[in-house]
Amino acid sequence: MKFLPAVLLALLAAGCVSKPAPVVPQLVPGDPSAPSQVTPDEAMAIAQRFSTHPWQPFARNILHGKDKAGILVNTPDVSHEPQHERRGWWMPGQVNTGIPYKWGGFDNAASFDAAVANGSAAGDVSSPEKRRADNAAVSAHATGVDCSGFVSQCLKLPRAHDTTQLPAVCTELPSAQDLRPGDVLNIPRRHVLLCAGWANPEHTWIYYYETGGAPDYWRPGLKQAPLDALLELGYKPLRYRGMAHEPVPSGKEPREVLTRAVKSSAAVVTNPTIGEP
Repeated sequence: MKFLPAVLLALLAAGCVSKPAPVVPQLVPGDPSAPSQVTPDEAMAIAQRFSTHPWQPFARNILHGKDKAGILVNTPDVSHEPQHERRGWWMPGQVNTGIPYKWGGFDNAASFDAAVANGSAAGDVSSPEKRRADNAAVSAHATGVDCSGFVSQCLKLPRAHDTTQLPAVCTELPSAQDLRPGDVLNIPRRHVLLCAGWANPEHTWIYYYETGGAPDYWRPGLKQAPLDALLELGYKPLRYRGMAHEPVPSGKEPREVLTRAVKSSAAVVTNPTIGEP
């Protein structure tokens, strides 16, 4: 009777006893004509990397004035608008987390790190003047990502699609109750969010990733807010055509993508506003 457990132990140590393979959900591919193909898990992983990316800026990455092309740039560092009590402005000389907001930005982690190392301005906050000037106010001497650039990166789009262009590569959902991880909430010419799942069983609160909104205006972050409050602001629920999805039987809930640990980091936004720093 003592011999059998010893044999099993030896077989396990040698890798001869196979373990059950993890269950991999079968996905229905996205529309092959879409600019990119992406899964909900990939979109959430990219969003999380943007939110937690570590980087270290220095004084040369601060700019409050015109760049070499004459475009006004204001980096979201601690010296910008010191009279405003906003949490999270980046600190020079320290390791910061989260790729900063840049008007018109479409950087990924690698291009951002390279630009910071080369002395580019780390981020460029929005302003009424920039919104009026639109693309003419995008600085080539600053690095970072704005709300639509962030969502475009998460959808693996080959180029940035702004809030007026995203609807062309998406399908509007019949109801916001159909939202799944990887879907978007969009207001043309204003702002866009990336849905990350339901925050409660009643489907009245959602998780979402956002760049440029409260409470950490200057960087991407995971948040949770009442769905009705977001819809009242004018957000429309869209699904990217290249997004793969799992078949969900009638009466069943879509699989959750966020882990419990990631959910615990979500900021609670009771009264959301249309973001941008």
